[in-house]
Order: sequence, then C-alpha cells, then structure tokens
Amino acid sequence: MSSQQKSVEPETVGPRPRRLTYAAALAGLEGLALAVGGVWILVLGITGDPDDRRSAVTGGVTLLVLALLPLLAARGLLGLRSWSRGPAVITQIMALPVAYNLLQADSMAIPAGIALAVVAVAALVLLVNGETTRALGIRGPGRAQE
Repeated sequence: MSSQQKSVEPETVGPRPRRLTYAAALAGLEGLALAVGGVWILVLGITGDPDDRRSAVTGGVTLLVLALLPLLAARGLLGLRSWSRGPAVITQIMALPVAYNLLQADSMAIPAGIALAVVAVAALVLLVNGETTRALGIRGPGRAQE
C-alpha cells in the first residue's frame, strides 16, 4: 500500500463509536434538509411568479450546492475519514448564526431556529468528543506522533 493511500484510511481499526454515528446522522439530516429546501425553492421559482424566478432559482441552486458539504461530511464520518470532521464542524458553526436569525423572527421560523440550534450544538459536542476524535485518528494538540 502506498503512503498516499495510508493517509486517506483511518488510523484506528475497530467499530465506529455510537457518538460518531450520531454526529454523521445529524450532519446528514442537515444536508437532507438543505437539499429538500433547495428543491422546494427551485420548484416554487420555476412554477411561480416570473418576477421572482431568477432569485428563487438562484436560491434553490445555492441551497442544493450547500447541501453537499454536510452530506459529504456525513459520509466521511461514517467511513471513519479524519478529513470529514472539519467540514462537519464548519457546517455546525455556520448553522448557529442561521438558528439565531430564525429565533429573532416573529413567525413559524422560531421552532425551526430552536431545532437547528439544538442539532448544531449536539453535533458539535459529538464531533469534539474524545472518543470521536480517537476513532477518526485525530491527535489533540501537544500529543506526539507515534
């Protein structure tokens, strides 16, 4: 096996911790929600008022592209790929201001903001957990390489 192949494979062998599976599920759920929202906006943009068509189509396509980050991260987490933790953490950090903005609304967006905040915080806690980082082969600061 070449050294390039070794760097892509997980450094630890063993079963995937439940916390890591839960983190992958939450990231996948966020990606799925973004994809569904993107398709919804896209369909409404195409079938709706022509004045809104361009911005709706752009918004829908943007959400579909943004859905790729958490979906790829979830797949990587399930495959015990160490690179996947970064995109998963970034997704959660990006979700927190969105949740805050939803919580500031005086509408049906408040429950969505609460749900998003709970999912983002839970996923962050799971992603920085020691068991998760060990399973992904990520060494903490100050730890010597073996």
